[in-house]
Amino acid sequence: MLTGLRVAELLDALGAKTPAPASGSAAALTGALAAALAELAARFAGDDDAVERARALGARLGGLADEDAAAYTAFMAGRTDETRARIVAVPEEIAACADEVAALAERVRAELASSVAGDAEAAAELARSAARVARRLAALNV
Repeated sequence: MLTGLRVAELLDALGAKTPAPASGSAAALTGALAAALAELAARFAGDDDAVERARALGARLGGLADEDAAAYTAFMAGRTDETRARIVAVPEEIAACADEVAALAERVRAELASSVAGDAEAAAELARSAARVARRLAALNV
């Protein structure tokens, strides 16, 4: 489980000469980092609904990092219509979750004083990047 690894272990896993984890998992984890920053910003904004949604999105994105690695491993073991569909569906879900994180961060940003606005802005930018990467992977995997 990637979210249970120490940072150095995670970086080693991503850099290893293996098919997975790779960029799909990295995109999901980037989205999860963005969600954590959106949660921080929402806490400063006093927006409890946004805090809870950011937490839920972060947890889902963390799970999708593992799902992406498992999906790609299964595809490499047996290239079927089912395994191909999965390596498209998982990055598409990563992108959708990351899009929601970006929108949430942008909404919360409007409620913040300048001292923590940068965290919301960073959350939005990281989430948009994660979504772009995930969409590109889904397109490549079709």
